[in-house]
Amino acid sequence: MNTLYLAKLQQLQKRKLLLLFYFLLIQLAAQAQQAKITKIDTEAFGDDSRHWYGIAEPSNIINPKPNQQKYKPTDIVPVADNILLYQKNNGGWPKNYDIMAILTEPQKDSLIKAKNILNTTFDNGTTYTHVACLADVYTATHIEKYKLAALKGLDFIMNAQYTNGGWPQYYPLENNYSRHITYNDGVFEGIISELKAIADNEPQYAFVDQKRRQKLLLSYQKGLDCILKTQIVDNGVPTAWCQQHDEVTLQPAWARAFEPPSICDGESSGIVLFLMSIDHPTPQIIHAIKNAVAWFKASAIQNTRIKTVQAPTMQTKFRVSRTDKVVETDPTAPPIWTRYYELKTHKPLFCNRDSKVVYSLAEVDRERRDGYGWYTYAPQKAIDSYPAWAKKWNIQQ
Repeated sequence: MNTLYLAKLQQLQKRKLLLLFYFLLIQLAAQAQQAKITKIDTEAFGDDSRHWYGIAEPSNIINPKPNQQKYKPTDIVPVADNILLYQKNNGGWPKNYDIMAILTEPQKDSLIKAKNILNTTFDNGTTYTHVACLADVYTATHIEKYKLAALKGLDFIMNAQYTNGGWPQYYPLENNYSRHITYNDGVFEGIISELKAIADNEPQYAFVDQKRRQKLLLSYQKGLDCILKTQIVDNGVPTAWCQQHDEVTLQPAWARAFEPPSICDGESSGIVLFLMSIDHPTPQIIHAIKNAVAWFKASAIQNTRIKTVQAPTMQTKFRVSRTDKVVETDPTAPPIWTRYYELKTHKPLFCNRDSKVVYSLAEVDRERRDGYGWYTYAPQKAIDSYPAWAKKWNIQQ
């Protein structure tokens, strides 16, 4: 009896060892797969970098040196160290710096001394891109400081979120339009896409602890609810979204002097594509997508092409203008959309720096006419993606 018992015990122990060995192999294979993340996605930080070199900002803690050298995209550890230098004490990041720059010791020292200056933002692809990069680098290296900084960044994202689910452009809040819920330049889309990656259990976020993960899932759901609540219902019909919505009333709101409350097709197309990426969409999400795509089709402008032409150099207090833009009739042109459509009338809308609304590009002052993106092709991607999305989820078109 004892001999039989011992034999069975040995068999069980062998099975346990085999199972343990099997799971270790799976874990090593997963780590090997994750370790392939060896290159920084520099374009994710493209806006920040271009602004640092192209615009002299007196508020910047450091500015580029002549011929400032850069790390290679494969230098993931020194680039991640740069990201840690730029991170503020509240967990967020300021905008318009180049994370790829090889910083001098005085530059590093200046950043360290400015940790308490909380000019932290989501504008120009800031903060959520830094968190994503740190998550990738931690997954590849398992260096603890990158994990801790990424978690601190995720906490910042949650702290910055309004109770209604929206996010401002800056946090701590500033006393200007940046307090509004911001869809402009992909702010909302960028943040909630990162939260979706966590909700979808993407491997680069496997390090997120369960307690924090539950809070992030709640933040993600609140963000989704905010998207659905801010879709503009105009003349009784759901359309699309504005670049920014009032943080209290959720209504379309003014941003800069030439950015009026309106229906904004460029930002809205990104929102729709994000909603289409959600598996097993709810009836509310389906409704939002269908109505937005219908709006894109209805608001498309045909037979129109925007041409950039040479023009005499014109110096203004805002910028130097060297070109102009004109609207041409072209029957071969693909559909195009204006950046803004007027609420209620749905007419293409333009605006000058004096906040005066006009209804043609020719009426916009030249400095704004060629210095701002008044037209977009972005909705076409949402329209083109719609049939496959509807077929996938068996949705009647």
